[in-house]
Amino acid sequence: MQLMVNGEAITIQPGGKTVECLLQQLGYQGETFAVALNGDFVARDTYGEVVLNDGDSVDIVAPVVGG
Repeated sequence: MQLMVNGEAITIQPGGKTVECLLQQLGYQGETFAVALNGDFVARDTYGEVVLNDGDSVDIVAPVVGG
């Protein structure tokens, strides 16, 4: 399945059809980021339920430290 993740086209492995699976495949852990799917933020407690579709755009946003 083809996705745009942070502006970069990627192909994810079979079985990675939820936001939670995508985050695991990409190595994201902890709670220091937020996810937007096609421009809409996804509630953290629904990552395992939100299904990705071919061509979706996913933005993973992490806070920046410093000033």
